[in-house]
Amino acid sequence: MYLKQNINRLYIIKIAKWFMLTMPILMIFYDQMGFTAHQSFILKSCYSVAIVLFEIPSGYVADRWGRRNTLIIGSILGTIGFVIYSFFSGFYPFMLAELTLGIGMSFISGADSAMLYDTLKAHGRESEYVKYEGWNFSVGNFSEAIAGMIGGALALASIHYPFYAQTLIAFTAIPAAIGLVEPPVVKQVGAKYMNILEVLKHCLFTNVALRWNIIYSSVLGCATLSMAWVYPLKLSDLGYNEFEIGTAHTLLNLLLGAVTLFSYKIERKLGPKVTVWFSTLTLTTSFVLAGISSEYWLFGVLTMFYFCRAIATPVLKDYVNRMTTSDIRATVLSVRSLIIRGLFVLVGPFFGYMTDGYGISCAFVILGITFLVVTMSGIGLYLKALGQMK
Repeated sequence: MYLKQNINRLYIIKIAKWFMLTMPILMIFYDQMGFTAHQSFILKSCYSVAIVLFEIPSGYVADRWGRRNTLIIGSILGTIGFVIYSFFSGFYPFMLAELTLGIGMSFISGADSAMLYDTLKAHGRESEYVKYEGWNFSVGNFSEAIAGMIGGALALASIHYPFYAQTLIAFTAIPAAIGLVEPPVVKQVGAKYMNILEVLKHCLFTNVALRWNIIYSSVLGCATLSMAWVYPLKLSDLGYNEFEIGTAHTLLNLLLGAVTLFSYKIERKLGPKVTVWFSTLTLTTSFVLAGISSEYWLFGVLTMFYFCRAIATPVLKDYVNRMTTSDIRATVLSVRSLIIRGLFVLVGPFFGYMTDGYGISCAFVILGITFLVVTMSGIGLYLKALGQMK
């Protein structure tokens, strides 16, 4: 059967997506191009805006036109985005690159997880999803870890070199996506295909448990995304160079990849309720601690944050999967991703504004308190929703 074939090709797509030579040095690159912190986060917000606009339509396309076709489109657009970065310069060309990359990511996000889940389901092994999603996530984290150090080293030679290499890496996802086999889509007996508005109504209004599941996990997802982009600025503010920041990025993602391999075992040991409380308190308070920490304590805080992120990311996504059906799975996962990116559209420029006006330490503390207040106000509803999982 095609189980191994699909999983291996999804690993390649994950590597192409996560082997990010540019991530640990991107904000430094923007700074060297003469952009302020606010302008830099506006660029990153353009990426999230593109995802917000295309995430749900692309998920719906994946459910109707096929996950394989959607992943091919996303892989092609991901390559084009880095081509623009490699051969053009200036705020508006970079904005176009971020928009292109965001659209490409929207076609991959959700479709890859839906492809994995339905491939396993076609072989009667959907109960192993958390394990395989964890392994898939680990592949991405190990790729990102290795890329961090290499990207930092390349940036020391030239700040442009990581973008040239990134273009070649992004291209490898295209043949991998073409080689995927589309698993059968199984819908409930007697059910009609929902149009996109019906899916939105179902997951955000009709199914209350699924709604809170999506919203709460999206807030925590935004927290993990935000930390990944802002901590290099903190290290740069402390005087670390590109290679040292890349090395820190490597070590943190090695930890992330290693812990993710066992995330499903940790979740089974702790149970959903303890996992949610642990994830919420650790991910939110880490921002506050990072803001007030000295140079050496900061690495301890980041270690704690990434350890928790390794558990939360695949587990929270599995909770969403367990509350939906395969005929709308990619769209529902896309709704979650859309909310994450939509929140970052607000969080990113706000963090940049606070950094420019009050300093990066203050920005960390304010962001952490904001995440903590929002999650604490909804944790009861989320835990109630988890009680309705299958």
